[in-house]
Amino acid sequence: MPDTLDRTIRFGSNSGQPMTRRDGIAKVTGAATFTADNTPDNVLHAVYVPATIARGRVTSLDVAAAEAHPGVTHVLTPANRPHLHGDPEAKPTMFSFRIEVLQDDTVRYAGQPVAMVLGETLEAATEGARLLAPTYEMAPPRVDLDRAEPYDVEPGGFGRPTGASHGDIDAGHRAAVKSVDVTYSTAPQYHNAMETHAIVAAWDGDKLHLDVPTQALSMSCAAYASFFDIPVENVTINSPYLGGGFGSKAVPIGPNILAILAARMTGRPVKLMLTRQQMFGPTGHRGATRQRLRLGIDEDASLTVIDHDSLSETSSFDDFHEPAAGASQGLYAAGALRSVHRGARLDIGTPGAMRAPGEASGSAALECAMDEMAEAAGMDPLEFRLKNYAETEPGTGRPYSSKALRDCYLQGAERFGWAGRPLAPRQMRDENGLLTGWGMGTALFPCPMFMAEARATLRADGSALFETSAVDMGQGALTALAQIAADSLGLPVDNVEFRAGHSSLPDGGVAGGSGHTATAGGALHAAGSDVIRQLGEMAAADPASPLHGAGNASFVARHGRLYVDGDDSRSEPFADILSRAGGADLVGSGSASRPPETAAQYAMYSHGAVFAEVKVDPDLCQVQVTRLVGAFAAGRIINPKLADSQLLGGLIWGISFALHEEAHHDPVTGRIVNADFAGYHVPVNADVRGLEVLTVHEDDPHVNLLGIKGVGEIGIVGTVGAIGNAIWHATGHRIRRFPIRIEDLLKA
Repeated sequence: MPDTLDRTIRFGSNSGQPMTRRDGIAKVTGAATFTADNTPDNVLHAVYVPATIARGRVTSLDVAAAEAHPGVTHVLTPANRPHLHGDPEAKPTMFSFRIEVLQDDTVRYAGQPVAMVLGETLEAATEGARLLAPTYEMAPPRVDLDRAEPYDVEPGGFGRPTGASHGDIDAGHRAAVKSVDVTYSTAPQYHNAMETHAIVAAWDGDKLHLDVPTQALSMSCAAYASFFDIPVENVTINSPYLGGGFGSKAVPIGPNILAILAARMTGRPVKLMLTRQQMFGPTGHRGATRQRLRLGIDEDASLTVIDHDSLSETSSFDDFHEPAAGASQGLYAAGALRSVHRGARLDIGTPGAMRAPGEASGSAALECAMDEMAEAAGMDPLEFRLKNYAETEPGTGRPYSSKALRDCYLQGAERFGWAGRPLAPRQMRDENGLLTGWGMGTALFPCPMFMAEARATLRADGSALFETSAVDMGQGALTALAQIAADSLGLPVDNVEFRAGHSSLPDGGVAGGSGHTATAGGALHAAGSDVIRQLGEMAAADPASPLHGAGNASFVARHGRLYVDGDDSRSEPFADILSRAGGADLVGSGSASRPPETAAQYAMYSHGAVFAEVKVDPDLCQVQVTRLVGAFAAGRIINPKLADSQLLGGLIWGISFALHEEAHHDPVTGRIVNADFAGYHVPVNADVRGLEVLTVHEDDPHVNLLGIKGVGEIGIVGTVGAIGNAIWHATGHRIRRFPIRIEDLLKA
């Protein structure tokens, strides 16, 4: 693949159009079947028992009482759990975690499975699980990050972020005529997709069939195969619909392995669906952080140093550290730049990748620290950011593959009305006497690209079938990818059948990191291009074709016809070419990935700017986010309607991060005390008011052949800091913890 966009790629009438979701009607009418909708004949229902302490061991389980309950068929405990080939402490794929599958009686965190009950009905299994009534030998839990012993994170792949240092850090501090030294805290947040984790497992000899929501079909097949010592081709996963994933459904979890083990043991299908409370345990979460930022500027208000140190929580038995300090690496021009990651082991489930991992937490602290530095310089926050705008990637000096951040700043500020903002805080009130504040934050998110494959079939009637094991977890992939596929053949999208969500299809890569559209879309475009190549060769060699003799001329597909590029007088319908060749379907294949040399040559990011308005009751300190305007540059936008939906969702998650989400541990047991939607707060309609997103035009000739970046996560980034900064502007109080609570402002 060349490192510049192949200019022969032409996008047809489908890409760039705000098409409605292809799966929308099925979802709103209930025709779409999610994993938990599948209940095969002869199924057993599984319910696992979560530990109610965070550290210790199980001393007893009343197995007799559970087994005596009508409808209970089996009780799995560490004493009788069948052999599992794979080591639960090993990591079969690069994205795997150590898991708990009843390997012993040790409790490592609250919510860990300590037993599993199977029943003929869900009600029987649920009551059997209650009757087990576990008792524990409890050790004092370690759940407070501020009391933990920090250690330096050793870099080593997924979950162990690297630090970075560029320039003379000490000299940067010494050169500063003004500086800030601040510490910001972010709370633990737990994955709570609308669809909780679920699985339906069935064995046929040594072949395993799974209905399970997963963000990575091929990778999941490999992981499950390793646990059960079967060839990877013997694992089939059906995952047509996901009710949200956000990173938590990318890898197998312990309860799923237990359900598969139970299905093999009993010879019957087993169905398991986690409760909402069980989502606060083995499914991963965004770990808490404590981030110290030291920034300095010279007489000209240019940054002399950004020194970012992040302490993050991880479990007592595994490593996943929120890569928060990395958020400082790609954004602002500074004479010296350092990012450091440290960890602390707690008695919690292992954290994991959660929508915008690293950047969401890191930018929250960085953007507030930048505002504090702007205040010290006596400058408007936007003016200060433009003053320190990076034309090349800070530290490395690599050119950006594209960067329209300056346009994001200017267009977002104009739409918001930023020019009328007073510099000092506590200067604005609305007609009801509410304190009003305006804040902003910069958004940045990398543009990863994975590996994917696809297959395209052009049928004799001129319609087409595209196949790849892509995943739609609500982001609209089934629609956007179908638009790319249709354009690769020059067909209307309604003439294209699109199959995805099954492991028997070509590997569609990983739905994560905001790289799915670029990755799977690249493979689909390549597959369609392969069909056009073959079709052109057939026509050029056929004396009866108007395209005969075109030789090495390139061909262009439009509206079901093949044209000689640059000569619209010579064309022929697909169906005629295929008919004379015998009427057989024409099959093409394609793959996509990013060459390492391109990745090394350019800094690749999506960018954005978020502007926030808040109103604060001066007596009660209630905060309302009344306006958010986000302007984002993310390369080619395939479907503006879906892109806007993703960006709006990111802004809403930013509100959630800034004002709502926080898990609380009981200091005695270590259990999360707000493990439900009554106590774990997320925004509701009353919390979400005026939202507006702008997509800023951007052509990227380097990021991939399609020029696509990604919009799935960047909407969160910058939003949290913008809200925090707006609260300061309204009240004059800097709250250096998220979420910002009423009591924080009352005590300020």
